[in-house]
Amino acid sequence: MTSKVGVLVISHGSKDKGWVELVDEAVSAVNLPTDIPIYSSYLELVEGRLIQDGIYSLEAQGVSDIIVIPLFVSSGSTHIDEISYALGVTREPLLETDMVPFDITARIHFTSPMDGDPVIVAEIIYAKIKELSESPSQEILLLIGHGSQEEGFHQKWLQGLEQLAERLKALGGYEEADVAMLLPDQVSAKMTAWMHKKPGHAVIVAPLFLSEGYFTGQVIPSRLEGFAYKYNGRALLPSPLISKWMEKQIASAIPDGEQVMRHNGQKSKTDL
Repeated sequence: MTSKVGVLVISHGSKDKGWVELVDEAVSAVNLPTDIPIYSSYLELVEGRLIQDGIYSLEAQGVSDIIVIPLFVSSGSTHIDEISYALGVTREPLLETDMVPFDITARIHFTSPMDGDPVIVAEIIYAKIKELSESPSQEILLLIGHGSQEEGFHQKWLQGLEQLAERLKALGGYEEADVAMLLPDQVSAKMTAWMHKKPGHAVIVAPLFLSEGYFTGQVIPSRLEGFAYKYNGRALLPSPLISKWMEKQIASAIPDGEQVMRHNGQKSKTDL
């Protein structure tokens, strides 16, 4: 039986139409051969565009093998755990979830979240924050992510953040690089510690979030209240490198993937 590959991109979703549009634009920019359909789906909050909608749409187009791209910044996200379970990638979730197994006929090929490629992610973040730097040898980079208090998930968040911070330190030539999570709340403690350790240094704050919104615009500034810092609130999107990252994920999931992705055809029509 001939197999047909399709791509299902899964991100969190938002009530903010601008947030959704940025994700959809990145998915639309993925360069694929014409015979590989791609669908941008959401965990919640986007009616008619949920994960099950994407599965049904791809299977209706004859797709037998679905490459799933979890468009989340960290493998420490608890959503990765529940999505993996609902897709049949894992037998049981590590944490309690309301999600139930999806109705799926196609085979699922689950790829890794963005922290699996710290080189590309660091390049994206650095492009967003480099304008804030004036004297790197007198600056501290503080990378802030959502984080998790759950055992195991917290460690994955920490590992991914620390890898990114080290790469950003090298890219920008900063004197120091550190990380903080919003959950648990580590921001104030980290800022206080650096204020005492390096009182003459400026702190550049970089958010690790897919798109700008509530966390970048309200939560992070509120946690930084009372401290001196440089911050522009710019998230990963928009960036053409997000689409390139998705192309790498697709290529890694199919036989002869790099050769297939170099195919000089038109991108397939998406179901956005």
